[in-house]
Amino acid sequence: MRNFLDWVAGTPLRILIILVIAVFTQSFGSRAITRAMNKLASGDLVRGTRNIVVRQKERASTIGGVLTATLKGATWLIALAMALGEFGFDLGPLIASAGIVGIAIGLGAQTLVRDILSGIFMLIEDQYGVGDNVNVLDVQGIVEKVGLRVTTVRDSQGTLWYLRNGEILKVGNQSKSG
Repeated sequence: MRNFLDWVAGTPLRILIILVIAVFTQSFGSRAITRAMNKLASGDLVRGTRNIVVRQKERASTIGGVLTATLKGATWLIALAMALGEFGFDLGPLIASAGIVGIAIGLGAQTLVRDILSGIFMLIEDQYGVGDNVNVLDVQGIVEKVGLRVTTVRDSQGTLWYLRNGEILKVGNQSKSG
């Protein structure tokens, strides 16, 4: 019985602590991002006649979603690596080979990289956001979600279209003025 208690107090307890910290980090971080985006959405960032409150809220919603997804992915990737380390898995060769695997994946997933880079620039340039009425490719409708890789647009018939950001070469935004 003593050996079992020693074992439980070792690796399983440390893994449980890692998981609890990951859940706490994700929960606390998501709340912090939500609060920050709510402040961004309600702040008067552009004074004068160009103050477009609705547009500011849409952009804050889009950026908040991207930041939350990034936080979630990073948190669980780190937690997984730490848990594997607790099981005695040697992470050194894994980290060293990550560069080689990264190059291979980069070459094999050029469209994925293009989609993500296009999504980043699209967000930075504020081309469109959630709630905008847009013409994208052959689709006209309301943007429901903007991610780094995919934008979803619902057309007037109710069809939800998933558009890869790397394929979007031309956008008509009917909701944006000036």
